Amino acid sequence: MKKVVLGLTAKATLQGPSGKEEEVIARIDTGATKSSLDLSLAKNLGVLPSSKTKLIKSASGVKRRPLVMVKIKLNHHFLEEEFTLAERSHMTYSVLIGQNILKKGNFLIDPQKKVSE
Repeated sequence: MKKVVLGLTAKATLQGPSGKEEEVIARIDTGATKSSLDLSLAKNLGVLPSSKTKLIKSASGVKRRPLVMVKIKLNHHFLEEEFTLAERSHMTYSVLIGQNILKKGNFLIDPQKKVSE
């Protein structure tokens, strides 16, 4: 499978269970093991948290976050993957793409590349 090169940010389209879509600019974070989705964006998409949770260690401490399954289109690749739900309204990017998606999608990161389609 050919590797796809992404920059530090990428255009992503997220799809909820009803088919509702939102296009966002997502932050690519190779240090994050799990991808993260803003609570209000998840609500807009109609995504409900499952009973599964994940323990997340971040700069703000250790927290247990709910997990959701979301369909994502990233650089013409369609994936369905787990995201943790987090309050990201104070952050620049409502979506963070972590290793779980980067490995599954066979992506490489080029920090000099501009926003990927």
